Amino acid sequence: MRAFAACLLLLATASASPQTPAALARLVIEDRGAGHEAWAENLLAGPIEVVLRVDGGPAPAARPALPARATVPARGRVLVARVAAADARLRLEAVPGHPAAQVRDIEYAWPLATASLRIEQAWGGRFSHADDENRHAVDFATPVGTPVLAAREGVVMQLEGGFAEGGLDRPEDMARANFIRILHDDGTMAVYAHLAADGTEVRPGERVRRGQRIGRSGNTGYSGGPHLHFVVQANRGMRLVSLPFRMFGPGGILRFTEAASSD
Repeated sequence: MRAFAACLLLLATASASPQTPAALARLVIEDRGAGHEAWAENLLAGPIEVVLRVDGGPAPAARPALPARATVPARGRVLVARVAAADARLRLEAVPGHPAAQVRDIEYAWPLATASLRIEQAWGGRFSHADDENRHAVDFATPVGTPVLAAREGVVMQLEGGFAEGGLDRPEDMARANFIRILHDDGTMAVYAHLAADGTEVRPGERVRRGQRIGRSGNTGYSGGPHLHFVVQANRGMRLVSLPFRMFGPGGILRFTEAASSD
C-alpha cells in the first residue's frame, strides 16, 4: 500500500507558522492497486464535517460520486470516497462541528474577570457582525491581558495562540486572530477571539468547567482595539452559523437585540 498527502484545506486553527493558520483536516490518498481511497484525517479535538471535491477538470469516477461529504470524529480518520483516477486533483474542505448539533437553551456565564462591561459591537453590528458566522457575536471592550473565563463547560476543540499583531487590513488580518473554540455537550461551540499573543492557557482536548480561566484578552487579528469577541456557533451543513444566546453579566441578565434581517 502506498499513501501520500494530497491537498490541505486552510480554514483556521493553531498555526505552525506565525503568519499562516493551519488546517482543520488532512486529505490522504491511499493507492489500493485497482483504485485509490480518499481519507479525511481530523486534526481537531472535536468533530468536523468535510466535503471532497475535484479541484478543476471533469469529475473522475468515484464511490460515492463527487462531491462527497462525511463527518469525522475528534482526531479521527474516515474514508470519504474511492476514486478511480490516480491523477485527479482533489480538494478537501472542512468545517468544525457536527452538522446534527441539537441546540439547548443555556444561560452563559460572564466570560471576563471584570466587574463591569462595555459592549463595542453586538448582534448584527455592521462593522464585522453581518455574516452568518458572526451575526450573533458580541465584542466586549476590555484591556489587553484581562483574564478570559469559560462561559460554559466543554472541551477545548481548537485554539490559536501564536499571532502577535492586529489591525484593520482585512486580507492580512482576518485569519490572524488568536482564539479558543470550546465544544459543548449539545454540539454547539463557543469562540473566544482576539486573544493576546501566547494568550491561551488551555490545551486541545482539555475539559474546562464554567468560570474556569482559559486565556487572556488581546487585540490580535482583524481588530480596531482591545476586546473579546464572543460567539456561539453551530455547523449547519458545511457552514458555520452564529446562534442567539442568553448571558448573565456583572450587573445581571444581558439583553441583546435580535440581529436585523438582511432581506
